[in-house]
Amino acid sequence: MDETTHSARPFWKSRSAIALSVFAAVSLFLLFSEHRAHFLGVLPYLLLLSCPLMHLFMHHGHGHDHSHGGSANEERSSERGGGHGQHR
Repeated sequence: MDETTHSARPFWKSRSAIALSVFAAVSLFLLFSEHRAHFLGVLPYLLLLSCPLMHLFMHHGHGHDHSHGGSANEERSSERGGGHGQHR
């Protein structure tokens, strides 16, 4: 038996992947051209939906870490509740 190894091509360079990507591109074009009015009618709602999603994901860990050392004034203001909501 021959022990030579064949270099495996990645999936995206195979004939089936190229055919799949061409098929997907043609089908997406046809879907968009036939349903353009439906797609464009939903865009304002998608914009409104993106606002709370961006708020949730972009404000993650935004100034709520009190584990690092700070000055005595910062520690006193955080004990009084003045540290929350202040952006520095």
